[in-house]
Amino acid sequence: MDLEQRLTSYRVMWRIRLFEMRVDALFGQGLLDGTTHLAAGQEATAVGACAALGRNDYVVSNHRGHGHLLARGGDPKRIMAELMGKRTGYCAGRGGSQHMCAPEIGFLGTNGITGGGLPIATGAAFGIKYRDERRAVLCFFGDGASNQGTFHESLNMAAIWDLPVVFLCENNLYGMSTHVSRVVPLSDVADRAAAYAIPSTVVDGMDVEAVHNATLAAVDQARDGGGPTLIEAKTYRFLGHSKSDRRIYRSRREETGWAEKDPIVRLRTLLVAQGVSDTELDEIRAEEGEAVEEAVTFARESAFAPLDSARKGVVSDG
Repeated sequence: MDLEQRLTSYRVMWRIRLFEMRVDALFGQGLLDGTTHLAAGQEATAVGACAALGRNDYVVSNHRGHGHLLARGGDPKRIMAELMGKRTGYCAGRGGSQHMCAPEIGFLGTNGITGGGLPIATGAAFGIKYRDERRAVLCFFGDGASNQGTFHESLNMAAIWDLPVVFLCENNLYGMSTHVSRVVPLSDVADRAAAYAIPSTVVDGMDVEAVHNATLAAVDQARDGGGPTLIEAKTYRFLGHSKSDRRIYRSRREETGWAEKDPIVRLRTLLVAQGVSDTELDEIRAEEGEAVEEAVTFARESAFAPLDSARKGVVSDG
């Protein structure tokens, strides 16, 4: 990454962090319904990977997907409105956190089913190959999803058909409250790629440049007809699995250790070393904070969709 790319990454990572912390606060105040899964701490994987994509590429997300959509260029106002169930949201308030999509920017949706996005990404990649297009699909999923049948079926199909898809596992160590070591008999999820003759790599998921470089190489390979790649990004969610999670299954010492690897702090240190002033970096954070507050105001002032539109897109009126 050059300096401009690093500054952009710094900005977008703050956008995600501040957005997620604001959503957490809104839930605590009872201003949001349903459920949500926050990605504070995992910003480097979303930003680094999405920065490697072109305009025509696709992204498939999972249940922890606000950051993925923001990294792909999603509008914070429309995302916040969707979370509040407002008609100005990406899905007119019907999708919420778990079923939010923005096809106009190649974002094929978050997904409330563990591993549910893997076959969607594989299908999208099949469509690309069938149409003989030079595109790629980036599929985010967690370590828990690597034990789902959809993971193995998708990797197998992508491998035998040389599909242009990059499978990116955000290994944050826990499937809800279960440590990955209790359910995966390998040190690295990436090793599972060998069963399907797919190239794989393990990267530091708290380092935005490491994620970017690995994804860029995999996406280029996919577009050039080289087939799929499995990337495992070792990362950590700073908050609980969901809002009701008190994190009693992990120690504060562990959390403190990972907090010291904060991807935003790490990138800031690099930028300062390159001559960027603390003032400029503080201004970026402040600007993103203002944008998030504008998103909250926009969402709260937006109207709900009319009741008679509830059936639209769900069942036929015929």
